Amino acid sequence: MMEKLIKQYSELFSALSDETRLRIIILLSERELCVCQIEEALSLSQVKVSRHLTVLRYLGLVKNRHEGIWVYYSLAQPKNKIEEGLFESFRKYLYKEDYFANDLSKMKECVLRPLKTISKKDQ
Repeated sequence: MMEKLIKQYSELFSALSDETRLRIIILLSERELCVCQIEEALSLSQVKVSRHLTVLRYLGLVKNRHEGIWVYYSLAQPKNKIEEGLFESFRKYLYKEDYFANDLSKMKECVLRPLKTISKKDQ
């Protein structure tokens, strides 16, 4: 039992030690986003964003839903007090850091635009 718990925590911290995944988690702490909105806010390719979202989804940190051709992601319910505390700390402290504040600002701008103008699916 204890080994399983240690493995879960190790995987959690390993996933969050990646800069891109941490940036995605910060954005999703704010609101549900379409993959193309994450791409736009972080100035990253669809392939890179999707790869990192897959890791986060595998670990149960994010969930997705489909709406037509769009895939939306949001934070999953924390599975334990550690995840709950981490997400709360991110919202409380990391939002204020310039690096993450810039990502959040870009995200807030892009969610005001229609998805068709952000996505490269039809281009």
